[in-house]
Amino acid sequence: MALIPAGDIVKWAYCTNGFAGHRLPEALAVLADLGYTGAAITLDHGHLDPFSPGLAAEVSSIAGICARLGLGTVVETGGRYTLDPLRKHHPTLISEDAGRRVEFLVMAMRVAADLGAPVVHLWSGVRPDGMPEVEAYTRLARQCARLLDEADRVGVTLGFEPEPGMLVADLDGYERLRAMLGGHPRFGLTLDIGHCHCLEREDLDTCVRRALPYTVHVQIEDMRRGVHEHLEFGEGEIDFVPALAALRGYRGLVAVELARHSHAAPQVARRSIDFLRRAHEGARTGVAGLGRPAGRG
Repeated sequence: MALIPAGDIVKWAYCTNGFAGHRLPEALAVLADLGYTGAAITLDHGHLDPFSPGLAAEVSSIAGICARLGLGTVVETGGRYTLDPLRKHHPTLISEDAGRRVEFLVMAMRVAADLGAPVVHLWSGVRPDGMPEVEAYTRLARQCARLLDEADRVGVTLGFEPEPGMLVADLDGYERLRAMLGGHPRFGLTLDIGHCHCLEREDLDTCVRRALPYTVHVQIEDMRRGVHEHLEFGEGEIDFVPALAALRGYRGLVAVELARHSHAAPQVARRSIDFLRRAHEGARTGVAGLGRPAGRG
């Protein structure tokens, strides 16, 4: 295992979808107090509502708060019912009515630029029933090309996330789509550590090294093989010491994604950063066992 140099500092962050019961300024203050240096802000009804008439003023306020707290930011767009109150994650970039998703993502890029966030996260969506895979990829690539034009204009990078169950579910799918877009320099990867363990064929640390040249954002949580359920650290199967060692050289945020843990957000966030610091120390020193809490494997 390659060790992390002693001076290599990881920018631990937390996804704000895991603080759904908090006002966004309160969540940011809690994270900064716990020692996080970043926040992955999900645009949704509770936090920076994309349809709020006061969105511009709210973005300006949050940018100032993050600057005072020393928090870097990434904009995430994975809200379940942000665009449709009845259909989860609808419409997608593959849907017949993809225009609303495109407009939302364009707005997200402009919010990111105003926040000073370098990356906007996105994903493909599920392939519609009866649609051939080739057609779905063609539609997706066409919409991503439109988004990349806007990314060039506002100066942000797209962080595309392979998501289990969606059209682009793994690194093979991401690399296929990236090739269709000509390897555009602003078409980066959101690497989800748990997803890699869940469904990739290769070992986790091999997946991380493979993805590293494209990676612009990292999400992290524990998970079990073949089960897409985001778990607290130590409740799944992942050995995080080699995974973090494989991230050597990455300079973006590493954001804990536990969207279903808002009921105990401050406590979960505290346990998470404590765990990750231990795992990072194990990756730095080569000491085994620091990537798993005592008594959990």
